[in-house]
Amino acid sequence: MKIKYVIEIARPKHWIKNLIILFPIFFSLNVDKPEAWFKVIITLISFSLASSASYIFNDIRDRDRDRFHPVKQNRPIASGEVSLTAASAENVLLLLLSFFAAQFAGYSVLLLVVVYLIIQAGYSVILKNKMIVDVICIALGFVIRAMAGAVCIRVEISPWLIICTFTISLFMGFCKRGNEIATISNKALAESHKRTLPGYTPELLTHFITLSAGVAVVSFLLYASSPMTVERFGTIYLSYTLPLVIYGIFRFAMLSLRGTYVDPTDLILRDRPFQGTVILWSIAAFIIIYGGRQIHVWIQSR
Repeated sequence: MKIKYVIEIARPKHWIKNLIILFPIFFSLNVDKPEAWFKVIITLISFSLASSASYIFNDIRDRDRDRFHPVKQNRPIASGEVSLTAASAENVLLLLLSFFAAQFAGYSVLLLVVVYLIIQAGYSVILKNKMIVDVICIALGFVIRAMAGAVCIRVEISPWLIICTFTISLFMGFCKRGNEIATISNKALAESHKRTLPGYTPELLTHFITLSAGVAVVSFLLYASSPMTVERFGTIYLSYTLPLVIYGIFRFAMLSLRGTYVDPTDLILRDRPFQGTVILWSIAAFIIIYGGRQIHVWIQSR
């Protein structure tokens, strides 16, 4: 058994999903506090290890179904490159390391890690076979991560953090289903790989993606223009980043439904226009959050 397969089943490239844990430290204006960064990084490590453990658990259970997928059939567990014994041992080790790391971020973070793992286990065992519920579970996993980012630095969990995270994650979850359908064109193979896929017809997914994208955009606008946000950042300029938000959402949907990339994570890591949009929005949001008040005063004085 090669070490590269041991690393591969942990799916380290998917750790990028845990970057949502960083959001609270930026939006709570705590980026200048080293102790807050220590807690956030520890939380990030803990959730990365926990998510890897959940991926391994899922791959062990899905090894037979993955063999019907044109790409997932090459996963180390499905292809037999990693034995069930070795995969199970790695799963337990990652769980223990995750729990150990979480203690340094606080027992509230440890509790959220446990809740996250329970949701993921429920998803892997039964909930992924329930239409709509499967995508809601995916979205809840991101919400738990975002909450952990706030809890670890002891700031209030804003309802907007939960709403915006849930709606955008719901949108991405339905795009993931669209991507899977586009990748597996054969209906029989799709059902063999995942029971819910045949039920997600292109027409139904179009409705779900359109609705969830619209709710996500409206949620962002309501947050950006809310009195609480305007008072905290001293400006309403955050809402002016809407064109970047819309382009990013539309491109994500377009590429997912085309099946351009095998997995949404590949889209995030490889699509340059999408990456550029995320970087531009992040820079604009950072400038507005930390310098928007001064910019607003300067413009008003002209």
